[in-house]
Amino acid sequence: MPPQITRQILLLLTLFFFSCLISWHSIASSQGWEVMHPEAELHMARLMPSGSQAILGGQRPWYAIDWPEAEDHLSQGLRRLTRLDVANDSVHIQTLDDRIFDYPWLFAQQVGRWTLSIKEADRLREYLMRGGFLVVDDFHGNRDWANFFEMIQRVFPKHVIVEIPDNDPLLHVLYDLDRNTQIPGARHLYLGPDGQILANLPGGSPHWRGIYDDAGRLMVAINYNMDMGDAWEHADDPWYPNPMTTLAYRFAINYIIYAMTH
Repeated sequence: MPPQITRQILLLLTLFFFSCLISWHSIASSQGWEVMHPEAELHMARLMPSGSQAILGGQRPWYAIDWPEAEDHLSQGLRRLTRLDVANDSVHIQTLDDRIFDYPWLFAQQVGRWTLSIKEADRLREYLMRGGFLVVDDFHGNRDWANFFEMIQRVFPKHVIVEIPDNDPLLHVLYDLDRNTQIPGARHLYLGPDGQILANLPGGSPHWRGIYDDAGRLMVAINYNMDMGDAWEHADDPWYPNPMTTLAYRFAINYIIYAMTH
């Protein structure tokens, strides 16, 4: 075979290989599977359900209902308000993926629909006992709480869930946080008679709860009857109340700094 034809064939094969690689990367990213080459000091990690649960939720899967707007706005806020080098987007990762140990801060939404197998519960326990930090968010009312409680009991059957005390370092690591403002989902807002935006959350009053290890380190932060993800998602929407967005940003920053220092 003439050398010129050989070079052309090799060139075509090389181009084909790289086009397949780019295509695979795009498909992987669109499905929430990350191709690992860390681009920053901090990657937010969303806990991704296993199996068919990963696609439940209609237009967006329920585990990532606020993605990607929430990550886009939060990453900008973190760069503006801290010195952290923050990735533009989150990593969507399943509990049994060994890469979970690379991420100190894990975010799980709508845990009122959570299901965890025994293996997943064991892995999540290992992750948290080895220093990981989990924030659960966007679940409301007794039914959601009952499901979450059943699942987290599989992870920590002997640990109690408590209200986070006012003197906990989490609430003061950077911002001194005020827990009197409830952070609602956009679906819970309505226009009052005087034109003011009001919130009506079906689950009742907000609770900032947690699970601690034996040394007093907070492992699981529980945002119950709240939706911080929506506050990040709608941070640039003029109809979403500014005090709620401000508090959601401050909690996120405290959560992340706590996770990276405790």
